[in-house]
Amino acid sequence: MSQVSFHGVVPDGLLYDCRYDMWVRTDGDELLIGATSFGIFRAGEIIGFTAKPNGAEVDCGRGMGTVECAKTVLAVHAPVSFVLLQANEVIEEDTHWLNREPYARGWMVRARTRNWATDRLQLVDAVAYRQHILKLDPRASCR
Repeated sequence: MSQVSFHGVVPDGLLYDCRYDMWVRTDGDELLIGATSFGIFRAGEIIGFTAKPNGAEVDCGRGMGTVECAKTVLAVHAPVSFVLLQANEVIEEDTHWLNREPYARGWMVRARTRNWATDRLQLVDAVAYRQHILKLDPRASCR
């Protein structure tokens, strides 16, 4: 039985965390953060998402919320340190957009950066993230 390989999109213009398969979009000192399509592929379809409460201070690598998949609940690790400004209530109520449009309507949290100068050094561009995917899944197709 052959393993299914990833086939998906890795948009340019975002920053990526290879450790946790998360993406970050900057807008001044605010960030939009979400799970990559590759991360969702690896976890399986997400059936529940719960973020920490608004105002929570989250350190890089620590839990910013949880996702529930068919057989498990997983911590969602923060790709950078931030203060959570707003969770995406739409995906907390229905994960359809998280699974189908993770880079658009399926974002997870809006946040204010706490340590951007240092945390930014841990993130990579789309080209490097695609290379990361291909190292893990040589038969993957990512554009």
